Amino acid sequence: MKKITTLMVILLVAVSTLSWAQIEITGTVTDETGVPLPGANVLLVGTSRGVVSDFDGNFAIQASEGDVLEISFVGMVTQQVTVGTETKLNITLQTDASALDEVVVVGYGTQKRKDVTGAIASIKSEGFNRGVVANAGQLLQGKVAGVNITAASGEPGAAQDVIIRGVGSLRSGTTPLYVVDGFALDNTGIGVATNPLNFINPQDIESIDILKDASAAAIYGARAANGVVVITTKKGVRGRTQMNLSVSTAFSNLSKEVDVFGAGEFRTQVNAINGVLNDGGASTNWQDELTRTAVSKNINFSMSGGTENSSYAASLGVDDQEGIFRNSNLKRYSGRLNLTQRALKDKLKVEFNFTGSKIDNTRPDTNGIINDMLSMNPTDPVYTNGELTSDLSNDVVNPLVSERLYGDFADNYRILANIAPSFEIIEGLTYRINVGVDYSSTSRDVQVRPYATETFITLGSLNSSSTINQNTLVENTLTYNFTKDLHNVTVLGGHSYQETEVSQKLFQLSGFPDNGVEPRYQIETATEPTLQSAYATRNELQSFFGRLNYAYDSKYLLTATIRADGSSKFGGNNRYGYFPSFALGWNITNEEFMASSESINNLKLRASWGQTGSQEIPAKITKASYTESITNNDTYPLLSGANDISAYPYGTIYTRLANPDIQWEVSTQLNIGLDFSLFNSKLSGTLDYFSKVSENILLEVTPTDPIQPTDRYWTNIPDMEIKNNGLEMALDYQSDQSGDFSYNIGGNFSVIKNEVVNSPYQILTTGAAQGAGQTGATINGVLNGEAIGAFYMLEFDGIGSDGLNQFSDRNGDGEILDDDRYVAGNALPDFIYAFYVNLKYKKFDLGLNFNGVSGNKIYNHVAMSLFNRGNLANSFNTTSRAIEFPNESPSNSNTVSDRYLEDGGYLRLNNATLGYSLDPNLLGIGDMVNNIRLTITGQNLFTISDYSGFDPELNTGIATNDIQTYGIDYYSYPRNRTVLFGLNVAF
Repeated sequence: MKKITTLMVILLVAVSTLSWAQIEITGTVTDETGVPLPGANVLLVGTSRGVVSDFDGNFAIQASEGDVLEISFVGMVTQQVTVGTETKLNITLQTDASALDEVVVVGYGTQKRKDVTGAIASIKSEGFNRGVVANAGQLLQGKVAGVNITAASGEPGAAQDVIIRGVGSLRSGTTPLYVVDGFALDNTGIGVATNPLNFINPQDIESIDILKDASAAAIYGARAANGVVVITTKKGVRGRTQMNLSVSTAFSNLSKEVDVFGAGEFRTQVNAINGVLNDGGASTNWQDELTRTAVSKNINFSMSGGTENSSYAASLGVDDQEGIFRNSNLKRYSGRLNLTQRALKDKLKVEFNFTGSKIDNTRPDTNGIINDMLSMNPTDPVYTNGELTSDLSNDVVNPLVSERLYGDFADNYRILANIAPSFEIIEGLTYRINVGVDYSSTSRDVQVRPYATETFITLGSLNSSSTINQNTLVENTLTYNFTKDLHNVTVLGGHSYQETEVSQKLFQLSGFPDNGVEPRYQIETATEPTLQSAYATRNELQSFFGRLNYAYDSKYLLTATIRADGSSKFGGNNRYGYFPSFALGWNITNEEFMASSESINNLKLRASWGQTGSQEIPAKITKASYTESITNNDTYPLLSGANDISAYPYGTIYTRLANPDIQWEVSTQLNIGLDFSLFNSKLSGTLDYFSKVSENILLEVTPTDPIQPTDRYWTNIPDMEIKNNGLEMALDYQSDQSGDFSYNIGGNFSVIKNEVVNSPYQILTTGAAQGAGQTGATINGVLNGEAIGAFYMLEFDGIGSDGLNQFSDRNGDGEILDDDRYVAGNALPDFIYAFYVNLKYKKFDLGLNFNGVSGNKIYNHVAMSLFNRGNLANSFNTTSRAIEFPNESPSNSNTVSDRYLEDGGYLRLNNATLGYSLDPNLLGIGDMVNNIRLTITGQNLFTISDYSGFDPELNTGIATNDIQTYGIDYYSYPRNRTVLFGLNVAF
């Protein structure tokens, strides 16, 4: 008994000691943005004891010094913390990239990444480009292999050329199909000259998925030949309430000046060539005078949350962007509301998405400003006696006056809304209807105010237009999921009807009084005749589609899709097009022979074949069109005594012939891909080879038969093909994320070969010269065996003894004619690449993003037009190009040749962001604020390039004979360098 008593005492002391050593540990679990994570698991390692964080991410658990706590949350990297002397812990969990990639958005649904058989690239919001961003395209530049994004200019909200796996069409351009929250947008113009995606607030976007191959995109059939970009906006999450306020201010300046002569050098060089020097006695840098430090401001407030049966996400944003030219502004006021409601034990689900925006866009006369920046006499003073100088050399109007005379004002209101109820009829079988509308209304005024000097008079003018674009959609789908044993099947069937109506009214006036009132506010005072016009089009698209996904034992995957599209754009003989696709996948890592592999975490082989289409052609081109005319031989007198044309009746003539046989452009694509993840998923990547062939090319061409009632007609070009073959690769490496310091590096590259075959034309011009004596001269075009945008021109061979151009006689016939032209390069890059570095140290993080291209050329049209000896001799400024050849005559012509062709390759530090997450407890507001994040972002900080113009990244958006132009610098709005200061507060 004594021994038993002694043992009990010892046990009681031990238990008492253990209880005394344990303390209560409290803490908060948040994500990297400071948002609380409710439902996070906090486990005492080595025991079964654990707790779950509450609605605000708070937890409390008993532990002893030296114990290890393991904190985990779905989609986040699990973290372990050793208990020390501190009793309050703040745990920040990092996003698990592999978990985020687990689910991707595909057409009419989602899929687990491991089950995807097509080539789909996904970018989440944390991976987007930062800074002053107006639209979704800017978020993606350099982020996705095989996708080349170039901006038309540096203008705020400028349009962009998005090329997915090479240019596959001539007439329809390269614009992919954009799908926003399940609603397919129409690419028809909305009356705004800038990017049509500007209406979406980039801060509202949660993810962007790019469907690159036909297997992924064929579900969208006739509109997917250029690829599909699926945009998903932010939604609320069950049990997670958050509010975010972000504000930023950015400062932008001209990133590079063109190296024109300064005043001193200008005087020297004009005198050296015996030119006429008009010396104004000043030293003016017109590039400085005509640009400014642009200030852009952004404020955005969002809130989201959810209960067991409902969730919401709402935001309000104001974005005010200034351009580096005065009178260049983009203001966007946006609002978004996304709701999800569940009922009937989750069998009924209703999703509602609404986006509304108002955009005010002011644009300057870019061509005129750039011409003045580069050619104005640098000895002319900007001001005389405190007033703008009116008497400048060469009778030129002071450009600071000109910029006040011109104005381009556009106001756009746009609403995108859709509601999508779905109901699970029986287990696994779900019916869904999606009804939506995209409505846009734009008013635009382009005016020149009246002005007069002794040598210059403008009466003033006004072009005023009103455009309405309405796009309605009704879709019905049935989805059936079936799983039995090792078999998993998903079947989708659906019907879609979409109707687009576009109308515009336009009038032009001139002859306004110079009374201080802008022409747009006094249209009744115009004295010149009014030109009025209007148009309206309605297009319908009816579609039937289906998809089968089959997986056996999570190893062997099959995807098959078919879509039938019927479009009112096509003739009665070819109203419907059919677009099939097939894909196979093999999850090699799920095989038994891979079970022992420690270094290979994921290895999947993919192969696909499919067809997609393009219907991006004008409406009504299959139908005949007529007009009235009294010119040429279109009329004759019916009444005796008619002695002049005014007495003749109008005749009816064709302006377009009917062609009911016009067919769809069809793109056939083969893709072979490999997805892999190695070394505990630290190294991951994809490798794809693709071959894309476009046929049935649609063009408006000149008839070969000279006896035709019209001079142009629309048709499919027999046997003509556009081929794109390429290889693309993406890699990412992540270090251990659990320590104070972590990093990830990665990048992507694409090699693409573009070629046109079987064209019946010697050349289809894609780019032509503009300006006196040069208008219409071919610069680049489409030739057999060459890439689209091949530069086809004379070879410059120096300046002859007569001071004039000399060109190579390439065919040796003793004459310099058009058949001496040769392919001097191409506007499309052969190689596209990007790479990034992300560093984190405690509360600091730094991200660097680079992108570039190589293998392409740029035709410097600005240099051809301005930088010549004749302009210098007449006291217009130039660069050293004008004095390159001492014996060149001032009267030498600016002939299109490779003299003005330059290397278009570049490497750019596109984006750099330094961030710091400030603990709100340090400011004593930890009970109200979850996180405070400070950022500094630089955009376009430096560019390595041999191009002598403002910037090598250019895409004017100009078309020649409705064929898109590439690689020609037509006075493009210069790009800017931006520094942004941002603050984000999470509540």
